[in-house]
Amino acid sequence: MAVSHPKRPPLERDLAIAMLSTAYDEAVLGRDEGGIPIGAALFHRDGTLLGAGHNRRVQEGDASVHAETDAFRKAGRRRDYPDCVMVTTLSPCWYCSGLVRQFNIGCVVIGESTNFEGGHGWLEELGVEVIILDDDACTNLLGRFIADHPEVWHEDIGL
Repeated sequence: MAVSHPKRPPLERDLAIAMLSTAYDEAVLGRDEGGIPIGAALFHRDGTLLGAGHNRRVQEGDASVHAETDAFRKAGRRRDYPDCVMVTTLSPCWYCSGLVRQFNIGCVVIGESTNFEGGHGWLEELGVEVIILDDDACTNLLGRFIADHPEVWHEDIGL
């Protein structure tokens, strides 16, 4: 499912899959550090990586360090973001969906929305291009973490 911006063609699926590999590697890094395995990366639509990060709430004791915010911060300052793609292993929560909306990021690529369905429907309604890849590796990585650490997951997601 994808909604494209009226002035540009939809992001190619093969490029979206390639971009997801960066976010997935970040998720694995987060897991290996003892944190929640969610990764993200901010790209230009042409495939240029701007910044990558992962959920570091546990590692830093900071509730605001979600994967998307980590990637966004590492990308540095830009004048505008409509030609950017936020790639995340998991459907973005309301906090991270707000970041996409606030900065007018034009596209969101989501590895999976099985373990958690965040605000991507709202983003679609606002005209953001949303691509859900239903990636088994992303689903399994986080699913195993949730089964093994439900208390940390519930703290992170606010349940």
